[in-house]
Amino acid sequence: MDQFYLDQYLEKEKKSIVKCEENFLPLCERVKELFFYELEKQKDNLYSYMDIQKKAIIGYENEVTYFKEKIRTFVKAENAENVRAPSWYENLTDGIYHENWGLAGIAQWYSEAFCQSSSAKIIGERIYYLEDGHMVQKPQTISKNRREQMIRAFLLLTPDERMDKEYHEIYLLDGTRVTIFGKNMTKQEQDVIIFRRYIIPQYTFEEQAKRGTIPFQAIPLFQSMVRLGYNVVFTGAVRTAKTTFLSTWQSYEDSKLEGVMVETDPEIPLHQLMPQAPIVQLLADDDRLSRITKNLLRSDADYFIFAEARDGNALDTALRIAAKGTKRMKLTFHTRDPMEFPMDVAIEIIKERGGELNSTMLKVAQSFDFIFHFVQLKDKNKKRLKGIYELNLEEENHQIRMKPICLYDYQRDGWHFFSDVGKKVEAHGLEEDVKQYNQFKEQLECLSQGGTLK
Repeated sequence: MDQFYLDQYLEKEKKSIVKCEENFLPLCERVKELFFYELEKQKDNLYSYMDIQKKAIIGYENEVTYFKEKIRTFVKAENAENVRAPSWYENLTDGIYHENWGLAGIAQWYSEAFCQSSSAKIIGERIYYLEDGHMVQKPQTISKNRREQMIRAFLLLTPDERMDKEYHEIYLLDGTRVTIFGKNMTKQEQDVIIFRRYIIPQYTFEEQAKRGTIPFQAIPLFQSMVRLGYNVVFTGAVRTAKTTFLSTWQSYEDSKLEGVMVETDPEIPLHQLMPQAPIVQLLADDDRLSRITKNLLRSDADYFIFAEARDGNALDTALRIAAKGTKRMKLTFHTRDPMEFPMDVAIEIIKERGGELNSTMLKVAQSFDFIFHFVQLKDKNKKRLKGIYELNLEEENHQIRMKPICLYDYQRDGWHFFSDVGKKVEAHGLEEDVKQYNQFKEQLECLSQGGTLK
């Protein structure tokens, strides 16, 4: 019997794999040639075939399946089944499809292994995925020609967009938001394509507490606040879990109540989170919102959600709706300092609508009850509720009062609670449900004394 040496065998296998992978790109070119050859033969149904190709490039499932079946046929005809695709592709067929027509090296981001990654970036030829709160460079690269081809494919979804524009924002069929910076907006050969998708976690306070974002002991308090219908704002910088917490808060809302959600981007899939609830979901940028504001003000909805309120029109609409006495309003807003929320909102409104700063700030204080402020820790995968602030307007002197009822302690990674709340919060609570408000007060008092709620 011949002697068997494991190291020699493994070295031989390694060389074999490398050789198989070296044949991958030539095979991709060969398959592309076969597709073009077949396209030239389609004289009678050329437009139909081209439509299939266009839809496959965009990503329509049936047409992609058709393309992949064709690829398998071509690979078999070429006796190339033993060719290996690079490790970032799931198999040879997927590899050829994505290398020629699909998402190239970004395709791996859509695999099960990266299903919890919310962002990917192409910077020049480099590819990055967000993993555990950090952007990680991947081994695959993408050439300039392939990037341009990919952008042209994306723009097929928005025919009105010109290829020569410096900036594009596009939504793919699965809801992924693609932001493209090119031309003179970036340094030479450093054009940028950013992929963002909304990861749907388990929307429960318990899940948020397991992640350390909120305190376990405060979950019953938050549930009471939802039932009392307070108008709440979720603030923080980018990637601080504002939208996730808004979605979590909303998932505890009474599913029998009628709601209206206004977004500039389709990020929160309430039809999936609360499939039985009668919630109208509207996409409205600055111009559209201006056109539908009157309709929103006339709406008889029980509550409104303004997800990612970025401009004065959205904020002004929210304030005008709140002035009608609408409860259960929810809003997210970008700011690093929640104490500046009334002024920041007032300034945005005045820029769009005009008005006087102080009086607008007073309207903000009258419209919302609590601000939940979120931060990102040094480990960017960890988010924390930094504080809950009661927003009140003192009747005696018309002064805005912002008092914390909860503050995060960085040193002990825990929270302190404070039980004193103002007249507005008390009045709104008693008006909604006396028994529930008394329970809310008892819960807050217990937490402020270091107790644990059941």
